[in-house]
Order: sequence, then C-alpha cells, then structure tokens
Amino acid sequence: MHDVAVPIDDRGLAYGDGLFETVLVRDGQPLLWGYHMARLERGIDRLALPRPNFDAFHALPAQCGPGLRVLKLILTRGSGGRGYRPLETAGLRWRWTDSPFQPSPGRWFEGISVRCCELRLGIQPRLAGIKHLARLENVLARQEWQDDSIAEGLLCDSQGYLVEATAMNLVWCREGRLETPLLDRCGVEGTLLNALDDVVDLDRVRVGLDTLLAADAAWLINSVQGVWPLRRLDDSVGNTLKQWSLESNDTFRHAAHRQLGYPLNLGD
Repeated sequence: MHDVAVPIDDRGLAYGDGLFETVLVRDGQPLLWGYHMARLERGIDRLALPRPNFDAFHALPAQCGPGLRVLKLILTRGSGGRGYRPLETAGLRWRWTDSPFQPSPGRWFEGISVRCCELRLGIQPRLAGIKHLARLENVLARQEWQDDSIAEGLLCDSQGYLVEATAMNLVWCREGRLETPLLDRCGVEGTLLNALDDVVDLDRVRVGLDTLLAADAAWLINSVQGVWPLRRLDDSVGNTLKQWSLESNDTFRHAAHRQLGYPLNLGD
C-alpha cells in the first residue's frame, strides 16, 4: 500500500473522490495523530466512503524513516461506477508515502509577508472542514503569485468573509482575544487549529478583511510548518494594507509549537 501506481479509473484521480492527511512524524512518532484520525473519520462519514481498517493506518508512522518526516496518506473510493455514480459496493483504495522534512525557522521568528488572493472560495457546507482531494481552488489561488518573498495568500469566500490561507489556517489577536475564521461553509479544519482549541480560548468568527486589519497580531498555522507570524499584508496587486510588529514573547506561537515539539525561541 506504499507509493505505488494508481489505475486510471481511480475515482480519486478522476473526480477528487477521496481524502488525504499530511502528518508530521518525528523518529517514527506522529504528532497530533488523534486529531488527524478524527478528521479523517469525519471525512469518511461526510463522503460516505467505505470504512477502512484504522489499525493499518496506526502502523504507518513507525514505518517512516528516521528524523523529521511528513507522512502523506491518501484514500479514494477506488475504481468503478458509471460516470459520477459510484458502485454501491465500491472498495476503498489507499496509498501512503513519507518524505524528509525541513521546517523554516526563519519564518517562525522573523515573520512573513502574505497577500490577499483574488480567487474566492465557493460555499459548500457538506465539504467544509474536511481535507478532500478536490483542491483546485487552492491550486488556482496559489498560481496568483510567483514572488518567493510572499509566503502565503489569504482566501475569502464568495461573500467576502475570511476563511484561510491556501495551505494554512489563520488566527489573529484583536482586543485581547484570539480569533479564527468560522469554517462551517468552506475551508479546512486544521489539526493544529483543533489541538489549540483544547489549550487556548479561540473564538470562531465570520468576519471580513477589515477585522484582520484591526488585529494587533496575526499568524498562519498548520500541523507541519508550525506557526508563521504575519509581518506584512498586501492586496492582490502588491499594495501594503497592514504591517505588524512581531512580539518578542509570542505566547500563541509558544502554545502551538509545544504541540509539535518545535523550538519556542531563537537558539533553542
């Protein structure tokens, strides 16, 4: 079941009919594993995929190579069915691979520049939160810039409400409160975001860009890269909308990096 060929009639390849997880693994030990498996289960239920043998998944991290790795697990509905209609007896197909990973400490401590994307995410509550394979919106958004000094792009939905970055969740601090976009209509519920829900007070809100521009600090987060503080936000043509001063004692980043075993301070 490792990284082997997938037939051309696989429904994940043909239609994006499936799910995936990317898990940070350190010396065979997965980080935030319970949160990844919980999201995977939600996705299986939402897409009505055949139930897998989770014991086989639990054995995967120990098979990864030494050091820091990223385990990628892909599930599809398998092959079969006429057009979009799947077979009632469709069989689950899954593949996995792992690769070495080197994080970007400079972004942890020096912060990043981000831009607003022109693309707007479609609203589809049935797919909201899960990590399904149909990521064309994210691909199109990421094509909007080639400047390596811009680390990420922020996405709003079709009604102009903040959702996420192309591959990370968004969190900000406003009037002493930590806030993050409500992800009940589109976007991905990140596993680091869900883990932080258990250790900090994090309000889910439906707001537009003006709220972010009023924030005292902001961060992009995910379970592989960790936390990148925002230093500058540009619009889609490069005009600066907001600049933030980075906090020397970033308590939010510390809380998140404890979840991943990443350094809390420069030099750790």
